[in-house]
Amino acid sequence: MKFTERIMALLELFKLKMTLHILITTVAGFYLASPMDLDWMRLLWTLLGTGLLATSAFCFNQAMEKDLDSVMERTQRRPVPTERVHLVTAYVAGVLTCILGELLLWQKANFMTAFIGVLTVGLYAGVYTPMKRLTTLNTLVGGIPGALPPLMGWTAAQNHIGLGGLLLFAVLFFWQLPHFLALAWMYRDDYHRGGFKMLSLVDASGATCFRQIMVQTVLLLAVSLFPYWYGLAGEVYLITAVLSGLAMLWLARRLQKSGLRKDAVRLFLFTLAYLPVVLIAMALDKRILFIG
Repeated sequence: MKFTERIMALLELFKLKMTLHILITTVAGFYLASPMDLDWMRLLWTLLGTGLLATSAFCFNQAMEKDLDSVMERTQRRPVPTERVHLVTAYVAGVLTCILGELLLWQKANFMTAFIGVLTVGLYAGVYTPMKRLTTLNTLVGGIPGALPPLMGWTAAQNHIGLGGLLLFAVLFFWQLPHFLALAWMYRDDYHRGGFKMLSLVDASGATCFRQIMVQTVLLLAVSLFPYWYGLAGEVYLITAVLSGLAMLWLARRLQKSGLRKDAVRLFLFTLAYLPVVLIAMALDKRILFIG
């Protein structure tokens, strides 16, 4: 392989699009926890450290699932199963980015943010990844590390978790469940080939998976009201969150009734739009005097 091809394969290993998505939630947490005068340098260091930890988790995940990825259509062209990135290289990249990310967060943000960061990598790679082959609870557990980046943004700005950080964590946690369950239904045949334990494979009709999507979407709608009730954001955010939540609930119900892959795709794509819309509304409508 040429040098440029090796670099491109490494960048693919790092999943930069997903990392960017994670960093958007981190920015939201940092901004919402900050006073009027934003500490731009601390924010940049926080984003760099968090981004490195995200890439670390992705490196470990793909290295650990090399054999499984190779039999799934959705993942068989990833750099590790295609051997564009050697298995050892993937592990080494995971270790190095984890160490560097931790050092940056510890030195440039604070210890609490660094601790939550290493906890995120540990839960994602050390708990969630192996659980996917053992129990359908993996999606629930995987929601925890996925919801920690905005909390890291919050703690980087305030050096404590606080109520606001917990509210952001809750919104992200319950958003992930319908998001990933819709994906699990879209690629249920792939997950079956890979030997993963997913709710979409519990029964052929998908009733169990669809029921959980409905339940978790209702919980997301309820939890999304908390930032308004507790004074983190105002009425504009409230209206945005309610309308967005109701739209997602309608799509979830549509999927439950039809069971069609195209409706799972619609729900999945909507969840991708839901999160930035709600977070932007929360940030634009944040209450400056919120303490917590």
